[in-house]
Amino acid sequence: MKEKNCLIFGGSGQIGRHLIRKLTKNNYKVTVVTRNVHQKGYIIKTQANAGYIDIVEANIFDEKKLRHLFEKSQICINLIGILFEKKSSTFKNIHSIFPSLLSKLCKEYDLKHFIHVSSLGINEASDSNYAKSKLDGEKNILNNFPLTTILRPSIVYSVDDNFTTNFMTLLNRLPFFPLYYSGKTKFMPIHCSDLTDIIYDVISKGAYPNIVECVGPETFTFKEILENLLKLIDKKRILLPLPIIFAQLSAKILQLFPSPLITEDQLRLLRYDNIVSGKYKTNFDIGLPSRKTFYKEVKKYCYMWREGGQFSTDAENDKIA
Repeated sequence: MKEKNCLIFGGSGQIGRHLIRKLTKNNYKVTVVTRNVHQKGYIIKTQANAGYIDIVEANIFDEKKLRHLFEKSQICINLIGILFEKKSSTFKNIHSIFPSLLSKLCKEYDLKHFIHVSSLGINEASDSNYAKSKLDGEKNILNNFPLTTILRPSIVYSVDDNFTTNFMTLLNRLPFFPLYYSGKTKFMPIHCSDLTDIIYDVISKGAYPNIVECVGPETFTFKEILENLLKLIDKKRILLPLPIIFAQLSAKILQLFPSPLITEDQLRLLRYDNIVSGKYKTNFDIGLPSRKTFYKEVKKYCYMWREGGQFSTDAENDKIA
């Protein structure tokens, strides 16, 4: 019988790091695949004790090397995803072709389970290439390997994210901030540790629906998220609704940068709410409710963007005093 070994793709990201810690603390051995062990290895190695983690450098499309890894694994977890395209890292390659390859190998090597992290709200965003590639990937996976659980999280946040941290940096520096679609798009942000608890439960128990929507306990508009972040960093900024024609022009320019703030495809995606669809079960339905609230959790690390940093005072406590 194979040992409890989880093969993880995308282990250096915020979800991956939280998940590695969770799994190894519960006596799972993890094998993490990375494209550049010299660049990412030191981040991954620090997430678990020696003996519980192996790091393998491989091109994710190197099928020969992947087959060797699947021979030793029971469970495969795919956390890889991109928000914008760059060179060969296209939506089709990363979100459609690669997950399809993994699911085929899961079937061929008779793995117990395949967990694939997708994205919430992709059914409605039919004009987004990102959403279409995610849907194609999900369809291919389920056709190839029925023993799959696809998790569709809303925005995932934590001190390691690229969402709250980037926005607090921008809100700290800019005198005003643009509101796309008047900031009315809705989100149900989920804390990274809540999401990794869901993934762990799926791995340890294994009997869940093919698609689960993973959301936090609260619903915010985009404007409300920014207002919360401004309150947390104790800043006052103008939140300026941006006419769609100017939004499209700014996205066209910004997407030319190596790490764009927004692209034309992301702008199209922002037209659609990122909340539960009602078509699939949620983490609450399967008995795994998210408990961490947005304001309380971001408050734990927002001091880095406040005047005085870690020595800053709490504005709310000052008011009470």
